[in-house]
Amino acid sequence: MKQFVIIILFLSVMSCTQRQTFVYPETAKVDTVDNYFGTAVPDPYRWLEDDRSAETEAWVKAQNEVTFAYLDRIPFRNELKERMTEIWDYPKMGLPGREGSYYFYSYNTGLQNQDVIFIKKRLDAEGKVFLDPNTFSEDGTVALSGFSVSNDTKYVVYGISKAGSDWREFFVKEIVSGRELDDHLQWIKSSGMAWFGDGFFYSRFDEPAEGNELKGENLNSRVLYHRVGTGQAEDVLIYKDDLYPDRSFSMGVTEDERYMILYVTESTSGNAIAFRKAGLASTPFHWLDKGFEYDYHVIGNQGSGLYVRTNYQAPRYKLVRIDLNRPEKEHWVDIIPEHERNVLESVRLAGGRIIAVHLQDAYNVAHLYDLDGTMLHQLELPGIGSINGISAKMKNDTAFYSYSSFNQPPSIFLYDIKNNRSECYFKPEVDFDTDAFETKQVFYSSKDGTKIPMFIVHKKGLELNGDNPTLLYGYGGFNITYTPSFSTTRAVWLEKGGVFALANIRGGGTYGEEWHKAGTLLQKQTVFDDFIAAAEYLIDTDYTSNKRLAIYGGSNGGLLIGAVINQRPDLFAVAVPMVGVMDMLRFHKFTIGRYWTIDYGSSDDPGQFQYLYAYSPLHNISAEKEYPAVLVTTGDHDDRVVPAHSFKYIATLQEKYQGDKPVMIRINTDAGHGAGKPTSKLIEEYADVWSFIFYNMDYTPEFN
Repeated sequence: MKQFVIIILFLSVMSCTQRQTFVYPETAKVDTVDNYFGTAVPDPYRWLEDDRSAETEAWVKAQNEVTFAYLDRIPFRNELKERMTEIWDYPKMGLPGREGSYYFYSYNTGLQNQDVIFIKKRLDAEGKVFLDPNTFSEDGTVALSGFSVSNDTKYVVYGISKAGSDWREFFVKEIVSGRELDDHLQWIKSSGMAWFGDGFFYSRFDEPAEGNELKGENLNSRVLYHRVGTGQAEDVLIYKDDLYPDRSFSMGVTEDERYMILYVTESTSGNAIAFRKAGLASTPFHWLDKGFEYDYHVIGNQGSGLYVRTNYQAPRYKLVRIDLNRPEKEHWVDIIPEHERNVLESVRLAGGRIIAVHLQDAYNVAHLYDLDGTMLHQLELPGIGSINGISAKMKNDTAFYSYSSFNQPPSIFLYDIKNNRSECYFKPEVDFDTDAFETKQVFYSSKDGTKIPMFIVHKKGLELNGDNPTLLYGYGGFNITYTPSFSTTRAVWLEKGGVFALANIRGGGTYGEEWHKAGTLLQKQTVFDDFIAAAEYLIDTDYTSNKRLAIYGGSNGGLLIGAVINQRPDLFAVAVPMVGVMDMLRFHKFTIGRYWTIDYGSSDDPGQFQYLYAYSPLHNISAEKEYPAVLVTTGDHDDRVVPAHSFKYIATLQEKYQGDKPVMIRINTDAGHGAGKPTSKLIEEYADVWSFIFYNMDYTPEFN
């Protein structure tokens, strides 16, 4: 492979073709062919899956040199970055959490790379810095990735992640003294922090082989108990299952420390659930459901009554109470039954009551119930928007919730549970005219006639002339719903005359599990049809045209973008697939990719292979099609959707595409799938993406 480095570097400087005004690195090919049930599938860029090799690192450098040289030519790029920085520079507060006599909350003065954790004893007091993640690294690439206070409020356990990786390390800090203890736990991923006694439960995987840290399969999950002040080698094994090394296990503990709750997963949908009296003795767990067909999430308990949000016999979810003295399903009691149309999105026990948030046509409504399920009040929200989170405990008589919308940054409200009264506790001031924009929701018809909801946001008085720069976003997978929320990056887009559209397509959870299943497995094409129909609606109603329409999406949304530009490249001027799942034949072979087969299926199955092969973004790039301008983005430390997806995809597109539009990749170094990305990197990335989009629409934004 050493000769590949020479080829790449030489051709990135010297090679030129008549069809392009810029030069792509020439990516070497290897003779790798896989046989799937008699179908030969070449994989000539397989070597790019070795993300730590010198050859891949040289390729990354060469691609970035081409991309950033192109971005440097965009005349308004720096002005976009400056304006984005100005808007971003406003104070941001996270939900306060009341723990004993303390309140903990996150705060960012504006442009700090990472939010800082503050502590105070009274709501009207000035907070003090308790933990500043900006001190973890000079460039802000080490982020806080978990924070939990012990029930006796003596300690905090917190997690960090480095360079955007999903791997986490746990540390312990004393609250009163602020002293960092020697506790240091490693090889943790997708784990909670469940305090019990003088320690906490957590889960970890095997330590990966050297060189496989970011791409090797994560196997042999197990639950451990860590006693504060001891080394990780002394942790007590609580649960594992050697018969199923591909399953993951996590532990929860009820607020009163009475019960331990064991969750078992083997995919992103459905989980098994069991309980036992809390303690370290090796007593057996009692299974509430050993299957993986339904989702179960314990909200809390009142004595032996366990409150559980589930979609068991309720595709739009319900809240049930399970008497753990009689835990069989025939004794379960519906507390908040399944709604006829709305989805029960989240539930919290608070002050002896229940706060329930429903999803209604992709925005939130909230109600207060008593513990027996009688509705008491509706929470009056400021408008059509989202409750981003609720901070509450059963023993506290107040709660906090965060609300935002497309043109309103997250505000925090203090909720008096007994009197059903909300008052604004924190409202950020942002350098953006929130009153200058409007949001509307439309319902357009997809290919099969299904009505799909879509939010459209733009300046008031927008002229429908078919010439507005428009940005269409979609996801369409894993039962995830995107609701109205504020984005500093989108604020810049809107301010500069852009239209933003969010299509709540199938595959997500807008209307519950049926909506989700309609876009999975052998119905995945429905997701693409829904998104294509959204683009056609925006064009047909004169919001924009195919010369001014851009699409973007991340992760599963990156797959969406890659698939639709293969199927309907004529609809779009620009496409930005971000950290996308682009190789549908090999996604399950890396890190936790096997969990996604519940949504996608697997190439190991002959029928599913044919379906996956027919839409896989990587495998359906055509030399006969005129593609839109494409900017792929990924991170070199992405260990959720490994960057090889994006690497192989762009190498193939650059090889086959015959047109003169740019098809490039922007590779973030020391960055992962997105979580914990420092502010500086976010501003740089989105300034580049918006610049690329505007430039390839032949649209020049105005600056004062």
